[in-house]
Amino acid sequence: MGCLTNPKIAGQMVTCLFRSALRPNGEVLVISTRMVRSALYRAHGSLEMVSIHVIGKLPIHALRVLVLKAWGARIGPGVTIYHGIEIRSARRLQIGANTSVGNDAILDARGGLVIGSNVNLSTGVHIWTAQHDWRSQDFGLDLGGVVVGDHAWLSDRVTVLPGVTIGEGAVVAAGGLVTRDVGPFQLVGGVPAKPLGVRPDNLTYDLPSSRHKVWWW
Repeated sequence: MGCLTNPKIAGQMVTCLFRSALRPNGEVLVISTRMVRSALYRAHGSLEMVSIHVIGKLPIHALRVLVLKAWGARIGPGVTIYHGIEIRSARRLQIGANTSVGNDAILDARGGLVIGSNVNLSTGVHIWTAQHDWRSQDFGLDLGGVVVGDHAWLSDRVTVLPGVTIGEGAVVAAGGLVTRDVGPFQLVGGVPAKPLGVRPDNLTYDLPSSRHKVWWW
């Protein structure tokens, strides 16, 4: 039995399309509101990832920032986002003024990601706020927000795992794997990252804004 009583009536046809679909064997599959919402959510997420991936390849800083803001990211003035960026759940991403995000960075904001002002993320930095639980029977996903303080510097190929706070002015040396909190003005490095030194705490610099950088890179 179908849901159409008169196929010529457009309103009933639209209602039918949203309420049911035919299985290959001819049986009617009822589509619930929850199923529709789930499908729309997946489509929204796919469109977001595809659009951000595409603009990450285009040689225009301002366009990258514009698209990220359109997807809900909160981005301060003077932020530079270099090419090759990958971002997940932009609506949960916050970046402060004059911060520089290097090329080929991955910013996973599914669990919430806050990056302060005048932060330097070098080439290939990966920040993760979600990861699978290896002990889970269903390979469940764990979320943990990440915070990066003002004037922090994450050098080349640094990886930050969920639930970590990196303090103001802290530095993570190239290739470091950050699995726990890093105190303000600490220098850490290694796998996993361990304290290596202390940075001066009288930092006053502002990173050059996007206006002073090559626009196409």
